[in-house]
Amino acid sequence: MSYTEEEKKYLLSVARKSIEEHLSGRKYEPPEPPTSKLKEKRACFVTLKRYGKLRGCIGLIEPVMPLYKAVSEMAISAAFKDPRFFPLTKEEMEGLKIEISILTPFKKISSPEEIEVGRDGVYIRKGFYSGLLLPQVAVEWGWDRYEFLRQVCYKAGLGPDDWKDAEIYTFQAEIIEE
Repeated sequence: MSYTEEEKKYLLSVARKSIEEHLSGRKYEPPEPPTSKLKEKRACFVTLKRYGKLRGCIGLIEPVMPLYKAVSEMAISAAFKDPRFFPLTKEEMEGLKIEISILTPFKKISSPEEIEVGRDGVYIRKGFYSGLLLPQVAVEWGWDRYEFLRQVCYKAGLGPDDWKDAEIYTFQAEIIEE
C-alpha cells in the first residue's frame, strides 16, 4: 500500500488547497492525480492539528470514492464540520498540520489479543452504535489494547465494556503527514 513521495506531496497539497479554497468561498477541484493509484477507491481520514493539538478529524470508513477526492472532501469536513470544534478560521491556518490516514480493509477479529497496539486501528459495531479510532491514537495516549477498546466504546456512545459482546474489527493505516 506504500505511496511514493510524489503521491504523498500531491495528497497533502490537495488537502491544504481544499481547506484554503473553502475558506475563500471557492470550490476546489483537485487536479488530475499523477498516478492511477490515487484514483483507487480507498477509505481515509484527515486529521488536523494546530501546534500539536487536535483541531479536527473526519473520515470515510468505506472506500466509496477515489482517494484523491476523498482526501479533498475529508479535509473540508475535518476543518469545518467536525462537531467537536468551531469551523476553522483563516487565522488558524498558521500552525495547521495535516495528517492523512489511508485505511486497509477491516478484518473481523474474535479476541482482543489479536489487536497489536501501534499497528492496528479498531472499529467496533454494536446495534446502531459504532466507533473507530486510528492506530496512532492508542500510541499517542499510551493505551494498552483494553483501554483502546474502552475508548472506542466511549467514542461509539457505548459503555466501557460493551466491546465484550460487539463486533470488533481491526485495520491498518498508512499515515502521510506534513
